[in-house]
Amino acid sequence: MLKDSFGCSIWVAFLLLFSVLPLGGLRPAGRGPSWSFLLFLLRLLPGDITQKGYEKKRSKLIGAYLPQPSGETSSSSLQTNIQSLVLPISLSPASCLPPPPDVHTEAVQAALAKHKERKMAVPMPSKRRSLVVQTSMDAYTPPDTSSGSEEEGCLPGGGTPSSSQGSISMEHWISRAIHGSTPSSTTSSSSTQSGGSGAAGRLADVMAHAHRCLYTSELAPFPIFIIVFVCSHICMWYLHAFLGHCLSGVPVSSRVSAKIQQLVNTLKQPKRPPLREFFVDDFEELLEVQQPDPNQPRPEGAQMLPIRGEQLGVVTNWPPSLEAALQRWGTISPKAPCLTTMDTNGKPLYILTYGKLWTRSMKVAYNILHKLGTKQEPMLRPGDRVALVFPNNDPAAFMVAFYGCLLAEVVPVPIEVPLTRKDAGSQQIGFLLGSCGVTVALTSDACHKGLPKSATGEIPQFKGWPKLLWFVTESKHLSKPPRDWFPHIKDANSDTAYIEYKTCKDGSVLGVTVMRIAMLTHCQALTQSCGYTEAETIVNVLDFKKDVGLWHGILTSVMNMMHVISVPYSLMKVNPLSWIQKVCQYKAKVACVKSRDMHWALVAHRDQRDINLSSLRMLVVADGSNPWSISSCDAFLNVFQSKGLRPEVICPCASSPEALTVAIRRPTNDSNQPAGRGVLSMQGLSHGVIRVDSEERLSVLTVQDVGTVMPGALLCVVKPDGVPQLCQTDEVGELCVCSIATGMSYYGLSGMTKNTFEVFPTSSTGAPVSEYPFARTGLLGFVGPGGLIFITGKMDGLMVVSGRRHNADDIVATALAVEPMKFVYRGRIAVFSVTVLHDERIVVVAEQRPDSTEEDSFQWMSRVLQAIDSIHGVGVFCLALVPANTLPKTPLGGIHLSETKQLFLEGSLHPCNVLMCPHTCVTNLPKPRQKQPEIGPASVMVGNLVSGKRIAQASGRDLSQMEDNDQARKVCFLFLSEVLQWRSQTTPDHVLFTLLSSRGAITNSLTCLQLHKRAEKIAALLAERGHLQDGDHVALVYPPGLDLIAAFYGCLYAGCVPITVRPPHPQNIATTLPTVKMIVEVSRSACVMTTQVICKLLRSKEALAAVDIRTWPPVLDTDDLPKKKPPQLYKPSNPDTLAYLDFSVSTTGMLAGVKMSHAATSAFCRSVKLQCELYPSREVAICLDPYCGLGFVLWCLCSVYSGHQSILIPPSELEVNPALWLLAVSQYRVRDTFCSYSVMELCTKGLGLQTESLKSRGLDLSRVRTCVVVAEERPRIALTQSFSKLFKDLGLHPRAVSTSFGCRVNLAICLQGTSGPDPTTVYVDMRALRHDRVRLVERGSPHSLPLMESGKILPGVRIIIANPETKGPLGDSHLGEIWVQSGHNASGYFTVYGDESLQSDHFSSRLSFGDTQTVWARTGYLGFLRRTELTDASGDRHDALYVVGALDEAMELRGMRYHPIDIETSVIRTHKSITECAVFTWTNLLVVVVELDGSEQEALDLVPLVTNVVLEEHYLIVGVVVVVDVGVIPINSRGEKQRMHLRDGFLADQLDPIYVAYNM
Repeated sequence: MLKDSFGCSIWVAFLLLFSVLPLGGLRPAGRGPSWSFLLFLLRLLPGDITQKGYEKKRSKLIGAYLPQPSGETSSSSLQTNIQSLVLPISLSPASCLPPPPDVHTEAVQAALAKHKERKMAVPMPSKRRSLVVQTSMDAYTPPDTSSGSEEEGCLPGGGTPSSSQGSISMEHWISRAIHGSTPSSTTSSSSTQSGGSGAAGRLADVMAHAHRCLYTSELAPFPIFIIVFVCSHICMWYLHAFLGHCLSGVPVSSRVSAKIQQLVNTLKQPKRPPLREFFVDDFEELLEVQQPDPNQPRPEGAQMLPIRGEQLGVVTNWPPSLEAALQRWGTISPKAPCLTTMDTNGKPLYILTYGKLWTRSMKVAYNILHKLGTKQEPMLRPGDRVALVFPNNDPAAFMVAFYGCLLAEVVPVPIEVPLTRKDAGSQQIGFLLGSCGVTVALTSDACHKGLPKSATGEIPQFKGWPKLLWFVTESKHLSKPPRDWFPHIKDANSDTAYIEYKTCKDGSVLGVTVMRIAMLTHCQALTQSCGYTEAETIVNVLDFKKDVGLWHGILTSVMNMMHVISVPYSLMKVNPLSWIQKVCQYKAKVACVKSRDMHWALVAHRDQRDINLSSLRMLVVADGSNPWSISSCDAFLNVFQSKGLRPEVICPCASSPEALTVAIRRPTNDSNQPAGRGVLSMQGLSHGVIRVDSEERLSVLTVQDVGTVMPGALLCVVKPDGVPQLCQTDEVGELCVCSIATGMSYYGLSGMTKNTFEVFPTSSTGAPVSEYPFARTGLLGFVGPGGLIFITGKMDGLMVVSGRRHNADDIVATALAVEPMKFVYRGRIAVFSVTVLHDERIVVVAEQRPDSTEEDSFQWMSRVLQAIDSIHGVGVFCLALVPANTLPKTPLGGIHLSETKQLFLEGSLHPCNVLMCPHTCVTNLPKPRQKQPEIGPASVMVGNLVSGKRIAQASGRDLSQMEDNDQARKVCFLFLSEVLQWRSQTTPDHVLFTLLSSRGAITNSLTCLQLHKRAEKIAALLAERGHLQDGDHVALVYPPGLDLIAAFYGCLYAGCVPITVRPPHPQNIATTLPTVKMIVEVSRSACVMTTQVICKLLRSKEALAAVDIRTWPPVLDTDDLPKKKPPQLYKPSNPDTLAYLDFSVSTTGMLAGVKMSHAATSAFCRSVKLQCELYPSREVAICLDPYCGLGFVLWCLCSVYSGHQSILIPPSELEVNPALWLLAVSQYRVRDTFCSYSVMELCTKGLGLQTESLKSRGLDLSRVRTCVVVAEERPRIALTQSFSKLFKDLGLHPRAVSTSFGCRVNLAICLQGTSGPDPTTVYVDMRALRHDRVRLVERGSPHSLPLMESGKILPGVRIIIANPETKGPLGDSHLGEIWVQSGHNASGYFTVYGDESLQSDHFSSRLSFGDTQTVWARTGYLGFLRRTELTDASGDRHDALYVVGALDEAMELRGMRYHPIDIETSVIRTHKSITECAVFTWTNLLVVVVELDGSEQEALDLVPLVTNVVLEEHYLIVGVVVVVDVGVIPINSRGEKQRMHLRDGFLADQLDPIYVAYNM
């Protein structure tokens, strides 16, 4: 019923919509009404569009929604494409209305609208409240507006244009409703309001919100039919989400589960068709080359011809060099103003005349040649390089120093002022100075005083910089040159004039050398192009030290005796209109600006009335090569045309450090001559092809021309990759210029110089275009009709993703078009690519405004992803928002791109919001594995060969042939209780056990007789007070110590079956006591024995709150024992009866108890005794938990059987004294010691810096023969190696450290022992292991994984490797399940808690072919056997067993088998703050949990790093990244991670994570 009623509401909305609209033909074929149309409809309301030119563009944009005349066909001929590139600019004659929205912004909004109906909400990340508070606006410093980008600055003062204010937009309301966000909601996983569970609560919320909205003024501007339609659509969506959650089987009460399900549902939705997978993981590292799409657009035009600029006219009065020009004006017109500088109030600070410039430059030239060094050894000679370090507000001092260097014939290298020793990019500048051999830096007095100083007042050496002499160029500090001294002024020649620095894409800094003849020719070409005349006034806003600012404001201006008004950046920050005011004030003819300055002026112009720009004949737009500068130019013209600005005045130019000015639009007096522009298909451009957009309409790039080629230059377009071959006329390529007026080389880099400045383009036939070399400009573009140059991007901003080219500037513009000024700063967006898994991936980083909420920012991020996907057809790999003012800046405030990228890759960016989209972007994963049929029973077996390989089987020494001292004495015991009785009679005073305290002192010890008597009393206690029968189960709940041992033998004496149980932790009863209770119940214990202290703990209030103590069996306190001994000791009748139960929680979270018979227990002790050569005279140190497995056997049983003394060290004591274990080993001169990984890790971390002090305390480990790590997992080779290296100086022999291997079915299969070869290590291909294959590789090979042998096989143990599915035997070095046969195999599971249907064949399996009679036990572990060249004690070749991992823990993903430890090892390596990691799967999503040992601000840094490394090394996409505190990942007593417990805690939302990221 509910569903039907909602369906009705949808239909009512449709009927309302179409009854109101007389638009019968509004739908494109096959489409229903969509959100995109709805939003366009809203924008078409009266009053929005007022200009015919704009209407033309708009009709192109929404053409997909308008009826198409049946007879109209679109011509796709090449001629139409190229000719239609040139469109006139449409302008209204004198409009003073606000500018219409940018076409690109419209396209982005329409693309987003398309997404609305088909995309579900992206699950929001969860943040801990403290992290939300830290990254809130209170934690931010107000943004310094100096961080506005050089390209697109932020608003001074953080202002917002009024157009973004006013009534709530329909689109924003839809976004909020669909994404379930309300302004008051929080983003903390710990503080999310629980009003209703999961989607059901949200359904109720949105219904209430929609109901309220219908009766409030919030939606007043919108027609009622739209509101009805939207509300019904939203309600239906929520109902669908609600039903999906309820039927999916995910617990609705868990927010985490619901979010994961939401992520799964989102990922199930169809994406665009995936790209062809371009490599196959076939172990031979053969990458399949990507085949081009047969349908992709290809160039069809003829080969282009080089374009020649007009001839450079030789004017009679042009000077022979710039120094000659300076001399002429300085002597002829000394009073003529050359440069006017401004203070921060906009008032003239200083006027530099040509006379002063001439005299002061001479003074500088004289001093640097004659006053540095001595007469015999001057510091500087002509041709030497000199650094010019001047601030951006002091162009006069810079100009004097620059011309002083030219007059002295030294080479100036202008650089930025190093404000701190850690400036972004400063180190690379230092490398440039060092490579140029710079020893002197010229600077101004003010700048010199402002440089950082050391305590002695000296300027410190900056990182990476050469040692410099700082020389102040102010006249008062300089000597006056003698009257007879004049600089030698020569004609311009091929000597180097200056070196301009250039920052590359990777952050390295190169020096472009410009010859004197090139500098002069460039000035002449600019003079001719721009029509410069003497005494013209030019306003310069640009950086005067380099690029367009230097060429126009310092060089060409002097050649033509022009007057430059320099507007410093600091003034622009305070008053963005200052440059326009200076144009008006000085009636300037020319202004040099960037589109940033035009944008700022637009925002700030409203209060100004007396603006008149009619004097301007040329407005040079320095970044006209940025395709998106067109929007600033159009908007600026639209506003200021009424203030006297003529359209033909705007002159974009294209330039690069290598080729200087490439092209510039000439100023004309003909306002009817239109500028060129084209609306190009973004899809075509991504394939390097020019296509006028005709179909997509949203995915377009509008470009304007940057004029024609410079005078005297030859320009061609070559393919950006490979041989410099000429492009076709409709193909995008790199512009190359042949001219005198270009750079000459990269200083000191001949190889790079050859590739950039000495290029010889060739035609399709291979013939060179010219005999003269061309210089690459680094600009991408094409030559349009009429020789107009169009720029579509830069080589440095080029990102090639899956074979398609995308430009960083284009991506930035699309991101800014999504509510640009609301959540991020306009000029503070960085876009770059990182290489992950054989392809480039796009990363977008932006500075977030401090006043934007978590939820708003996240919604903006998801909309940006959608917009970029729609407009550019490419996915964003990572979108990160950082707090305001935290990105590294360039000296003029722009974002330092390479430094930002470096911080991102290092994990030092500290974002406050991150959204990763690997599922969307990564389409080149290896093909999922198709399992091949394995060897079946039909395979030919010949002897011990299967499929031509030796069967993988091995065995320890044969027990029947081994000599045993006890056997020699004809004393053979099947029961440990009898062994103890015999020892108490033969060696009553021999000490068996010694327990140490945390200080290393002996707390207690037990001799054979003391243990026997104490066991007798405990047996009497069980009979008297416990009233127990033979075979009853008794739970022993003791701390590690001697009481546990005595209680165990007391149970044997009484005929009871002991179960050792770890006691509850006093500080953590709530979580540890239920486990104790569970083991007691599952083992069916008839009573519990423990100490008095634990008795009280079990009856405490805390225990009562955790479990129901009334259901406990009787609890016996062994601190109060009866005086008498039992009437008789129990003697088992059959060796196969039960001796004890061994309970353990596996790493998969399963509690399992195995049955150990008396025969198996004795056989176990005998094997260990023989392997380790244990005798009564030996001492063994044991630092293990004594509750299960080999740890229990070594702690309680082996000493009684073998008679050696066990020195017992409880691992918990090491937390107080980490050196306790090693000091005990040294003090007691122990030869054999056993520990766990936890103990080894504690020593490695805790004693790493104390080895010297331990050595001085006499710690000596040279007697240690075997140090065995007891474990049930793959050996942790990194930990054992670091332990060996660390304590090598204390005498520990590396070969002494080894591991053991045991499991539930056999508690010890391998143990290194004393004799036999050292443990071997092999390197296997990790990718082959995923396919269940073993492929040995060399150490250091890519994807190599070291595996250490798990010790030597114990005597009496046989091993075979079998296929876990077919149960057939496998060959040598084949990966399979380890099967074991031994006298000390466990008899079977007593009970299994959590998996009652566990296979009974674990203990009684038979091979499917071959030896089908032998009964084996299945270990559940994958591994392989490999016959080595080494020989064992018997003289046979040694078979080494390598354990790979547990079958239960292995994850099946993409048809391949992954072991968690491999992924975890990769993740831990990625960042210094990751201390531990655990992975598991949930609904086919890989979840990675990392422990963060550092500031919570680093939590979000880890998300991209973790995602990248798992993709790169394991070809897997991480679904969820969870960042938690140290110690959250549960670890058992053996140091093994409890991954399933962790998974359960995560899904139940019990981890209190710092951050949870859901990757899209």
